Amino acid sequence: MAMCEWTLADIKNRASNKAFAKVTILTLDIETYKEDLRTGNIGSVTYEEFEQVLEGYKKELQVWNYITELIEKQ
Repeated sequence: MAMCEWTLADIKNRASNKAFAKVTILTLDIETYKEDLRTGNIGSVTYEEFEQVLEGYKKELQVWNYITELIEKQ
């Protein structure tokens, strides 16, 4: 089995792309969930449970923004 030989720049570029993609998706999800919360479109969970999910996504976004920042500073 042949291993793919990547340079550090290749790995950094792929990591950056993945991190930015994750930040983008989380941002879109947060906006969607905010709208769902505003309109009451939360399914069978309680308002409080849905708020907890939304807060979890916000924390996850903070983490991925930090990861992105670390990647870009290297």
